Amino acid sequence: MNPILLVSYRLEGIFLLGASYLSPIILTFASHIVSRVFNFLQLGKTQMPKAAGKKRNGAAHGSSSYSHAGKGSAANHIFKMKTDIGQHVLKNPGVAQAIVDKADLKQSDIVLEVGPGTGNLTIKILEKAKKVIAVELDPRMAAEVTKRVQGKPEQKRLEVLLGDVVKTDLPRFQYFDVCISNTPYQISSPLTFKLLALSPAPRTCILTFQLEFAQRLFARPGSALYSRLSVNTQMWATVTHIMKIGRNNFRPPPAVESSVVRLVPKRPRPDVSWDEWDGLLRICFVRKNRTLRAGFLSTTTVMEMLEANYRTWCAQNDVAVENGPSDVNGANVGMEIDAEAQAVEDGEPGPGDEEREWGGIMDVDDVDAPPFFQDELDEKAKMLNAKSGGTRKKKGKVAELVREKVRSILEDETELADKRARMCDESDFLRLLWAFNKKGIHFS
Repeated sequence: MNPILLVSYRLEGIFLLGASYLSPIILTFASHIVSRVFNFLQLGKTQMPKAAGKKRNGAAHGSSSYSHAGKGSAANHIFKMKTDIGQHVLKNPGVAQAIVDKADLKQSDIVLEVGPGTGNLTIKILEKAKKVIAVELDPRMAAEVTKRVQGKPEQKRLEVLLGDVVKTDLPRFQYFDVCISNTPYQISSPLTFKLLALSPAPRTCILTFQLEFAQRLFARPGSALYSRLSVNTQMWATVTHIMKIGRNNFRPPPAVESSVVRLVPKRPRPDVSWDEWDGLLRICFVRKNRTLRAGFLSTTTVMEMLEANYRTWCAQNDVAVENGPSDVNGANVGMEIDAEAQAVEDGEPGPGDEEREWGGIMDVDDVDAPPFFQDELDEKAKMLNAKSGGTRKKKGKVAELVREKVRSILEDETELADKRARMCDESDFLRLLWAFNKKGIHFS
């Protein structure tokens, strides 16, 4: 027998047996209770009501937390973004479409995407390009962007590489026509240098940067943002500003506004050695408000490096050099340096020299520059410092010869001795490099 009915019958029997001893009112009340207990037990077994409330992660809408991944709005529900490595997912589909449209993609293009995130931009690129090579540092994001195309025709046209794009040997994989990147701000400078140094270079690069960093790319001489990065970028590519992106178009919103720029590498590439060009700029922009005379003649490390390079050049070209101590008194050499240069040498830079060059974003050029551009120069500087033991040596004849060559180039040939790096344009630096190289002085 059904246990519910059995309980009900027993209760009802107990009350019936004592009916003769109970008043009619109590008997009626007891029967009502028995009926209610029976109904509750019988109905509760089949349709026990559930408390109304919201399910976690949006499940109240009848879907899992991954069901909205394609809409670009689930990134915050799926992951906790690692903002310390620059994870800010572009959530506005209109902005993503505008970026892809500005790339002028062809059906035959292979696209390199840096930092695909959850794939909001990747899906739109796949609609127009032949193939997408996505380089992602975070394994969670790499898995998510792969899941977006799983079981779809686009799956065969997407290749996801897990790793740091700055440390990745891009040419080892294959040539790509276009680079599109929602760039993590921490790698903005090294990524830019890496793309500029690629050979063969991509047809175009559409890059999203921090607004101030983007402004530095196309800054002109004399502006506050003009830097070594500006000269290098404009030397090797044509830079165009495309559009600004508000911080609320990203999830989570970054602390600053963003900007999209187009880099089109120059074809053919300038017939200039990158190492020579960048080595010259590194010296000139150590402090961009210092005169070029002070930047060269007043810096012991620079002059020792140029002397070592000159000796190497002479040995390679069978040019005899006269060794031995200099006949010029060290005090007289110091008098050749103007007052500003001497002040800087003594650790007292002129007005404005402590500007933004060493603070905030302005020091990104040197700190974030990829190793393959600066290792050689840094190694030479360490070797020179080790040899000198941090103390001044008596100048030799070769050192005086190099110093005189530098002075002559700055003051007589180019007449740029009193000009400051922040006021020099590309043609000025090309004149300097040509004059130095002509006299056997090199920077790499």
